[in-house]
Amino acid sequence: MKKTILTLVAAAALHTASAQNSAVTNAVLFQRQGTLDKARTEIDKAITNEKTSTKAKTWYTRGEIYDALVSSPIYGKALPAGEGAKIAFESYQKAIQLDGKDGEFGKQATAKLDGLYGLALNAGVENYNGKKYDEALKSYQMAQQIRPQDTTAYLYAAYAAAAKEDFPAAKEQYTKLQGIGYKSPQMYTTLLQMARQEKNDAEASKVLQQALQAYPTNKSFMLEDLNADLSSGRSKEALAKIDKAIAADPKNANLYAVKGSLLDQAKQPAQALEAYKKAVEIEPENFDANFNLGVYNYNKAADLYTRASKMSLAEYQKSGKKYEADGKKYFQDSLPYFEKALQVQPNDRATISSLQKAYLRVGRTADSERMSAKLEAAK
Repeated sequence: MKKTILTLVAAAALHTASAQNSAVTNAVLFQRQGTLDKARTEIDKAITNEKTSTKAKTWYTRGEIYDALVSSPIYGKALPAGEGAKIAFESYQKAIQLDGKDGEFGKQATAKLDGLYGLALNAGVENYNGKKYDEALKSYQMAQQIRPQDTTAYLYAAYAAAAKEDFPAAKEQYTKLQGIGYKSPQMYTTLLQMARQEKNDAEASKVLQQALQAYPTNKSFMLEDLNADLSSGRSKEALAKIDKAIAADPKNANLYAVKGSLLDQAKQPAQALEAYKKAVEIEPENFDANFNLGVYNYNKAADLYTRASKMSLAEYQKSGKKYEADGKKYFQDSLPYFEKALQVQPNDRATISSLQKAYLRVGRTADSERMSAKLEAAK
């Protein structure tokens, strides 16, 4: 009698264990048959069962099934973008946690995770294209966990964060990229743009210096640095940097025009004149260079007339007329530059006013009156 009871108890235990494992077994069978919807139903039952939920095989099987669901053109449609890859990822991770990386299912799950990277990345792209930026970020972050040293997922995550104007999150992704040795001009340009959108001048300056350190001959960054000095009134610093910028971008007429202006401020008129002439040589219609060349000649003329007016009668009789003649020549030389500047910017009041005075000085009264009328109309 005792032996019979023991046998019955053993049979009952066997039946219970079989029932507990049947969901996993059924899931595997349905998976092999290609009926992934049924396989999904069975494996989802298994992970809620007290006994099978602690088995590495259960979680590894679940990872495989969801992995297959994502890849299926039929069954994949039943899953929201990114969800299948997320569940597969979590399932493989759970299998590794339960079995260790050296266990039977732990080893297989580790290998599967690497293949899951592409699914996670694609899910992120799909969500990004659908403007579901939060979901895209989750997928990219999953991809980062699978391959921590691969830069693509971090970069795409930064794009997704920036697209939703979550600049702190975008900067966090770029910081991670820098942490694994990534750098690119585009990254620094984006960081600069974000700092400016946030009106954070200190951050923008910091990023710009990092960019210059990484790419010291990059034209854009050199110009950014130069403009920062110019807008802050740091003329000496700008003048020290302008020749490097010109060396990097020798066909940029604006750089020569700026150099001329800086040299003017530094009381170096002869060098300024050469810089303005070079700007006009490269770009004949450069407004700033033409206007400043006009101003240079106009000021030379005015200076000669002023000196003549301060002479004594004896001095004037000796050399005053020559001063005035040279002055008139400089007034005449200023005209083509002012006229070209006006052609480029027809309503510029400073140019109109300068032309009105220069025309009057060389005796072109009708033209001077025409400029006076134009100036009055421009009010």
